[in-house]
Amino acid sequence: MNSQTIQVDDLRLLAVPNAVNLADLFLRFTLSEWSLRPLQDDASRVMSALVTATVEDTDQQSAGFITVRLRLRGDCLVVEVETERFNEHAPVLAQLSELRTGLVPLDGGIRLAWCELPLPTGLNGTAVPLPQRERRPSPAAEAMAGEPDDFDPQVMQRLLFGLSGAGKPPHDDGLGN
Repeated sequence: MNSQTIQVDDLRLLAVPNAVNLADLFLRFTLSEWSLRPLQDDASRVMSALVTATVEDTDQQSAGFITVRLRLRGDCLVVEVETERFNEHAPVLAQLSELRTGLVPLDGGIRLAWCELPLPTGLNGTAVPLPQRERRPSPAAEAMAGEPDDFDPQVMQRLLFGLSGAGKPPHDDGLGN
């Protein structure tokens, strides 16, 4: 198997109950973008199980962060959840025993739970049609392209002083004094 990562995408979430739904939306969007819709149901089951186990093991009064990650590698899709709170004895990995899974300790008390899903027969990571993105301005920026820039440095300075709570901005007599 080729272990080289072809594509990766991740999302950082707060470890609260709605993280399960947000992780699923992220997964479905990413797999759709990667043209891997046939894996959505299995990958969703895995992601949901890993994120649910993490959230259930978290004190909701001091919920930390989790990072959910999808990694396209060789002949598999790897679903990963990275967190401080993953219980090494969590039964979730046993529930996914038909798949290759693991739990790896990382620096700083972080743990990485992962699960590999095989790509559809005859498909490998290098053959997956990944999205092509080009850098271009947003529609709003394009619409404003011809408009003059009405930037007043004095107004900006007053706004910044007001937002910082530092009190009154220094007096500006227009001469830099």
